[in-house]
Amino acid sequence: MRNWVLGVIVCLLGLPLAAQRQKVNINTETPEGQLLQQIGQEEDAAKKAALMEQFVGQYPKHDSIAWVYSNLIDAYTKTNQPAKAMEAADKLLAIDPGDSRAAHAALKAAEAAKDLDAVKAWAVRAGDAARKAVQAPKPADAEEEEDWKAEVDFAKQVETYTEYSLYAAALQATDSKKKIELLDTLEGRNPNSQYLAQAYGPVFVAMQQAGDTANAVIIAEKVLAKDQSNEDMLLVVANHLMSQKQDPDKVLAYAARMVELMATKPKPEGVADADWDKKKATISGLGHWIAGMTHYNQNRFAPADKSFRAALPFIQGNDQLLAPALFHLGVSNYRLKNILEAIQFNEKCAAIKGSPYAAAAAKNLRAIRSEYRVVK
Repeated sequence: MRNWVLGVIVCLLGLPLAAQRQKVNINTETPEGQLLQQIGQEEDAAKKAALMEQFVGQYPKHDSIAWVYSNLIDAYTKTNQPAKAMEAADKLLAIDPGDSRAAHAALKAAEAAKDLDAVKAWAVRAGDAARKAVQAPKPADAEEEEDWKAEVDFAKQVETYTEYSLYAAALQATDSKKKIELLDTLEGRNPNSQYLAQAYGPVFVAMQQAGDTANAVIIAEKVLAKDQSNEDMLLVVANHLMSQKQDPDKVLAYAARMVELMATKPKPEGVADADWDKKKATISGLGHWIAGMTHYNQNRFAPADKSFRAALPFIQGNDQLLAPALFHLGVSNYRLKNILEAIQFNEKCAAIKGSPYAAAAAKNLRAIRSEYRVVK
């Protein structure tokens, strides 16, 4: 009886030693041993796959079955059969859950198939396999230590790659919920992954461009919980919460942060001075305006008056913001007993043609003049 171990088969397959985790025993005096030898000598990937399928069907309990599955994954990959490659990897991991090479190959197959659900599933499984491999104890045999080190090093690379794979899949996904699902999976795997920070910005922009405000808010709030340096995310969340009349304290904090950020943030590289000045004015004005609306909705007329007045220089020419600001300034000053200013703000609001606030301001103006008998 002749027993050949990994080194012999490596020579037959032309593969480096570190690329083969699974071992094989060949007894050429038996039918299964002869089939294993034939598999090792076959160079055509399709024919090799057929031989290995034959072996799996005939000898599913053989002690070299893991080695066969390992090479079957490679054969399916070379013959562009990603579904079968993932199936073979699934069978192998049931035998050896720490085979990060097999799990990595399955993840690559899922990517090749452009199957985002499979990418998500295999990224998790590959990460789990990699962690098992990293945690494997150092072998007592010095001759096995080099292979163990190679396995651990490869497994660490696999775990990092799984994070990248989830990140790339999130960018590729066209469905917002799928994007968030993939990023949630990445965050669950490693909350401090370098790819999270890289992903959130582009995904947020994509959702904005698609008009998907609800999911853009979800992404923005994830970022703002750790980093409040993105004025666009601050604006989206603050405006959303304000319109929903939710969490006014957070709205006011974000609005104040918008104003503060635009007063101190340097111009990004590659942005024209005029464009940056325009954006600073827009964000600053909206920060004050959102604060004014929030205070007003709470019947806090003095801070509403202060915020709206601060917004006015920035929102001139934007009647969608200017008209409600003037209207609420008119009401706030009326409530604060600043009657002359209440009249002035209502007059300016009533003069904005086409605004739904104009008619209400004109009505308020008549009521104030009647109440206080103010001469025009």
